Amino acid sequence: MNSEAPASAASAGPDASSSPFPGALLPTVKSSRRWLRGVALVAVAGVAGSGLLWQKLGNIQEQLARQTAESGSQAGEARATAKQAQELAIETAAKLAVLEARLSEVALQRTQLEELMQSLSRSRDENLVVDIESSLRLAQQQAQLTGSVEPLLASLKSAELRVARAAQPRLTPLQRAIAKDVARIKATVLSDTPAMLVKLDELVSLADDMPVGNAVIAPKSAPGLRRETEESLSGWSGRLLTMVREEVRGLVRVSKIENPDVALLSPEQSFFVRENFKLKVLNARLGLLSRQTEAARTDLVSASNALTRYFDANSRKAQTAQALLLQLQSQMRTLEVPRVDETLAALATAAAGR
Repeated sequence: MNSEAPASAASAGPDASSSPFPGALLPTVKSSRRWLRGVALVAVAGVAGSGLLWQKLGNIQEQLARQTAESGSQAGEARATAKQAQELAIETAAKLAVLEARLSEVALQRTQLEELMQSLSRSRDENLVVDIESSLRLAQQQAQLTGSVEPLLASLKSAELRVARAAQPRLTPLQRAIAKDVARIKATVLSDTPAMLVKLDELVSLADDMPVGNAVIAPKSAPGLRRETEESLSGWSGRLLTMVREEVRGLVRVSKIENPDVALLSPEQSFFVRENFKLKVLNARLGLLSRQTEAARTDLVSASNALTRYFDANSRKAQTAQALLLQLQSQMRTLEVPRVDETLAALATAAAGR
């Protein structure tokens, strides 16, 4: 279109020059040229802008293609990563399930182990309690047989050491009970058994010399009736009268007998009364030696009753025997070996698990 304009202008040029109005056509030609130049410039600018736009569009397309490719690769990588993460999650869940199963097994094993340890500890404590109880009962029997508290004290001290070594809170009441029994046994005063045996032997020896209640006093030896050389007749006759008077008094005896059975005792029965008294004393001695305190106490009471009933209470030897019997009976009360009932009760409580 631009080429045609100059050509037309050129073709019109001779005609214009030859035109009768050459001066009027020159501004028109100039303006046309300017217009053509402007159009050309606009066209060049449009072509350049179009080129630039096309180039920019191509760059944008390349960038979009590159970004699309990168996004596709990233999406593929993301899908692969997601698949790996899913597989890893599945594997982790499987491992977690295995770990939970193992943890439950470990917890179960721990519970069983704790129960086993508790049962072992409990059985050890039960064995300790049973052993201490048997040793205390044996020591109690030995103390009753020997009349000494040393076996009990030794057994209690050994039990106290074993309980302290065990260091179990449930055995604390047992430890307190042992301490109380040890203090009580140490404060107990026991009678002297050898001294009591000596007194019983003395009672046996006194039985032969104690007069029964109806015993006849042995008459004094009568003085000689022979007259002394220097004795006067009045003195000899006075002595003779005194002797006759004593003989007459001896024919009749007046005495007070409180028990009627004593008045009927014959000499043979008096012998058996003495022997029976001695047997009771000897039985008490045997019971004391065999640690049969109740039997010995009963025999001493029977001997005291026999002494009061059949023997003369006014005689010196009977009074001595009665005093010995009273001493023996009072000493019998302190002869019993103390028991460890409080410790045994604490052992029973510990064995029951309360």
